[in-house]
Amino acid sequence: MKRRGRGIGCMWYPIGFTVAANPSAATVKVNEDGTATLLTGTVETGQGALTVLAQIAAQALGIATDDVHVVSADTDATPMDTGAIASRTTYVTGNAVRLAAENARTILFEAAADLLRVKPGQLEAKDRKIQVKGYPQRCVDIADIAGHAQTKLGQPPIGTASWNPPTVAMDPETGQGQPFSTYVYATQIAEVDVDDETGEVEIVRIVAAHDCGTAINPMLVEGQVEGGIAMGIGYALQEEILFDDKGRQVNPNLTNYIMPTSLDVPDIDVSIVSNTDPTGPFGAKGVGEPTSVPTAAAILNAIHDAVGVRVHSLPATAEKVLAAIKAKRAAEQRQIAG
Repeated sequence: MKRRGRGIGCMWYPIGFTVAANPSAATVKVNEDGTATLLTGTVETGQGALTVLAQIAAQALGIATDDVHVVSADTDATPMDTGAIASRTTYVTGNAVRLAAENARTILFEAAADLLRVKPGQLEAKDRKIQVKGYPQRCVDIADIAGHAQTKLGQPPIGTASWNPPTVAMDPETGQGQPFSTYVYATQIAEVDVDDETGEVEIVRIVAAHDCGTAINPMLVEGQVEGGIAMGIGYALQEEILFDDKGRQVNPNLTNYIMPTSLDVPDIDVSIVSNTDPTGPFGAKGVGEPTSVPTAAAILNAIHDAVGVRVHSLPATAEKVLAAIKAKRAAEQRQIAG
């Protein structure tokens, strides 16, 4: 008989390295056609990092994301980046990109102030123009300003910056400190059906609420949450490295190392909690690894809600679940008999 259960998993997760420095640097160059070139050492691993970094640069410069050409991960040409690890790219590298773009924008403002006969502090970058605040009709195209800055002022609009998360080392006696500069939070709820005759677990639905600060690109955030949940399903129910009695792995390939496919992923309802972080680029923190942290806990809690057993080692295979159900029934029978 199939029994339905629901379970909750909650988590908090730090962004970046523990106390240790993990800086990123970036260079932004505004070209004479109004486009921009972003140089970053970070690596695109499929999570959409370069799109987000281009969005950050574009927002700071007042141009479109499509106007930003990203050059990444070329150690001959790009500045240093600690790496696409520790869920740090949007937060740390994003801050470096924002600062670099703002430095380039400062040069544009100085050049535009010369043309518009105002002070740089009276200007803003918007819609591919530098315009006077409150008087958008008084404006100059960024392309023209970039050319003016280079040919008339002798100062090409190029900005470079680096950023390292501020932390406080842990006190060895009290354990107090600030090992990370920001954290993300999430709750996931799993709904499962458990067959109490076979131990088989079927995930019906997962609801996920994630606080990642301001979502620079909500579609990418939702995609990462869905991908993280798919990984969490594998961790919870399927993926297991098996060894023989001589310590040799018996499932060293994807034929018998079982991973989730699209058919194993249930309906996923993603909610992005808006919670601006003042230390992040335009309020962003990150999403990355935390997407898969609470999934297994939610699924195993749902199994317990359905059939009343706890599985304490992952993955919670049908064999383990069934063994736990049988042990529970045997204990109940002994209690009745006793």
